Amino acid sequence: MVRANESGKSAGTTRREFLKASTAAASAGVLGISRSVYAAGSSVLRVGMVGCGGRCTGAAAQALTADPGARLVAMCDIFMDRVKDKRRILKNQKGDQVIVDDDHCFAGFDGYKHVIDSVDVVLIANAAKFHPLHAATAIRAGKHVFVEKPHGIDPAGIKLLQQTAELAKQKGLCLVSGLHSRYHTGYGETVQRIHDGAIGDVVAIEENFLRGPYGVIARKPGLTELEWQCSTQYHFRWLSGDDVPQSLVHNLDRASWVLRNQVPVKCHGLGGRSSMTEPIYGDVFDHHAVVYECANGVIIYAFCRTTNGCYNNSSSVVLGSKGKASITGCRIWGQTNWRWQGRCDPYQREHDLMFAAIRSGEPINNGHYMARSTMVGIMGQISCYTGKEVTWDRINKSDFYYPPKPEDCHDGMEPPVKAGPDGSYPVPKPGFTKMI
Repeated sequence: MVRANESGKSAGTTRREFLKASTAAASAGVLGISRSVYAAGSSVLRVGMVGCGGRCTGAAAQALTADPGARLVAMCDIFMDRVKDKRRILKNQKGDQVIVDDDHCFAGFDGYKHVIDSVDVVLIANAAKFHPLHAATAIRAGKHVFVEKPHGIDPAGIKLLQQTAELAKQKGLCLVSGLHSRYHTGYGETVQRIHDGAIGDVVAIEENFLRGPYGVIARKPGLTELEWQCSTQYHFRWLSGDDVPQSLVHNLDRASWVLRNQVPVKCHGLGGRSSMTEPIYGDVFDHHAVVYECANGVIIYAFCRTTNGCYNNSSSVVLGSKGKASITGCRIWGQTNWRWQGRCDPYQREHDLMFAAIRSGEPINNGHYMARSTMVGIMGQISCYTGKEVTWDRINKSDFYYPPKPEDCHDGMEPPVKAGPDGSYPVPKPGFTKMI
């Protein structure tokens, strides 16, 4: 280490409603601390960043926008230069709300511990392997948490997340998900209309997340193998979990929402590497297709791809007995024709509601759908890797994890995957790879 909604208010409740409730809640206690400490935005809420990539930097700006009493006071990342660069950027954007001194800039695998010790609210958006551990550590320490998707990359991580969500409920702490679709008011109204019968019975759902690879960067001279993999973590399975839980999880969460949080009973998947095979793309697949079957007979057809030069599409289309609906397009057509005309920034709204909930003492806990939707993604990813059908029962009984365990990772360790003689990294072989 180097220094330098479910439970509580729903996402549909407005910030004003939360703030109106804060006066009545001011005399109650949370973790032995008077809620009046946080009342009305007049007192400081200390915010810390675990991860200094683009997503956590965006979350920090949104958190500071959400609450005038929020102050960014601590930051960590594997790389100190990234910490200081993002501190400069945020200082330019948010001025006096950024008060991170050199003693509260941390680098290395243990930096998260020091951030958690320094703050009231923890923003977690680093390599997804560590999301369950870092969220659990923060909740145990009595801190409110925002954690980006995916909320784990393997069954062992999701089990820890489930325990963390229950602990957050007991402690009266916010646990807010980066599955931002649930905070989009247009998506919410579309889903509600589906639930009200606007397209009849749901028959099938098609989910697409098709685009080029995540940011591909050249390997900087002097980086160790561990540092290189951490610098491009989306391209390594042991850090990111690959593209079904990493990206398609948004789509799968919307599908679960449409189906009233139903889970699939089984799935089968296809995947591999077709063209993104150079060493710079690590050891992830570049295409996946997963078919999920639900107990009521609804089929979810889910596709994701990270290949250059191909057709791109990001969509969630629900097929009903009386029409169709586009969740991302906020549109329904068929026997009923409707289109949402509003505007919403769900990334900002999730922070608006979280900070309002902290002030009011009425915490948001998204833990249930965080764990469920992420496990649906993991289920599909493992099916693609192994070529086997995977059932919901089996994935939830599994304790599989991508080694090493998050708590065993440390500065200077050997990474669990190495390049072969040709410089490329080995990938799973469907039909041969075994996981659960």
